Amino acid sequence: MTTDNPLSGLKPFHAMEILAEAKRLEAEGVEVSHLEVGEPGMPPAPAVVAAVEAVLSEPQRYTHAKGQVELRQGLSAYYADLHGVAVDPERIIVTTGSSAGFLLAFLAGFEKGARIAVTRPGYPAYLNILEALGFEAVEIVLRPENGWRLSAEDIAAAHAAKPFAGLLFASPANPTGAVVSRPALAEIVATCARLGIQLISDEIYHGLDYTGPSVSAAEFSTDSIIVNSFSKYHCMTGWRMGWLVLPEVLVRRTEILQQNMFISAPTLSQVAARAALESRDYAEVQKARYAKNRMLLTRGLTALGFGGVSESDGAFYAYADASAFTNDTMDFCQRLLREAGVAATPGVDFDRVSGHRFVRFSFAGSKETLQAALEKMAGFLARPS
Repeated sequence: MTTDNPLSGLKPFHAMEILAEAKRLEAEGVEVSHLEVGEPGMPPAPAVVAAVEAVLSEPQRYTHAKGQVELRQGLSAYYADLHGVAVDPERIIVTTGSSAGFLLAFLAGFEKGARIAVTRPGYPAYLNILEALGFEAVEIVLRPENGWRLSAEDIAAAHAAKPFAGLLFASPANPTGAVVSRPALAEIVATCARLGIQLISDEIYHGLDYTGPSVSAAEFSTDSIIVNSFSKYHCMTGWRMGWLVLPEVLVRRTEILQQNMFISAPTLSQVAARAALESRDYAEVQKARYAKNRMLLTRGLTALGFGGVSESDGAFYAYADASAFTNDTMDFCQRLLREAGVAATPGVDFDRVSGHRFVRFSFAGSKETLQAALEKMAGFLARPS
């Protein structure tokens, strides 16, 4: 099932606006429990900090536009070790976060004005970037009864109704945490190839899978564009460090765009990323903490009366149905922040049509933060509306 976006034009990133308001309240002395942004509560691995401190006194010059060769070689080894595939470092471009990766992927991979499909619900920046760049977005509607998972059948049906040149989707997904299985991903890759659709696989939550190892589209094809990041698994959101794995035919065009738009990714962050690749043990400790938080938040939200809450397959989010309490989760989240000191993200960030029913909660923070938030929400929900 597909639908054109009925609310065309740029929209605010409400998670960031909630965060800004929460910071304002904190400056006034209000204690806020942060469940609104997808940001790990812990710092990066100690080795990351040590690596950066070791070169702070050195000149921080531009690197190769594609990124430091040592980092690209490390990323190539990452695909060999974790996914069993050989990725030529020359097909890898290091980017200023996954955000720059999306810009480069859209501009390098498609003609002006091309139609590109995304899932609904989905990461809000997808639609806003496509709008800003002059592409046409088509949304493929996902259903809770299907676990919010995209299927090859969904893609084929949407393409038959309104053909599109590209498809961008994430597994694990934001905001639902849905993960497609290995066979399902293989079918998605094959369907895109059969229909002539350029697949962009958003893999920034890789490593944060709770039902099995992460599966990359790179395992099935060299024709997909892979977007990944050090932000989530490696606790490096503010370092703005991501990467692309590209089909060979798109490498040179993307490199030229990188030269002109960004020159290169930040040098210090590239040094940090090299250390992060060697610090998986630290990242796995954080993942184990998220897994415990996932159970705590799922049970807590269910006990409070939120609907449709199940333990997510991946990432660090619960996408909860709040229709028992409100028919306007934007207002609900604003009141929850002002009156209870709990910051959460309204579902309209991720679904401009049906998101008024849903709220996204992040469990990337501490256990103590979640417990405090659940207690505050219990008091808030007990008050007369």
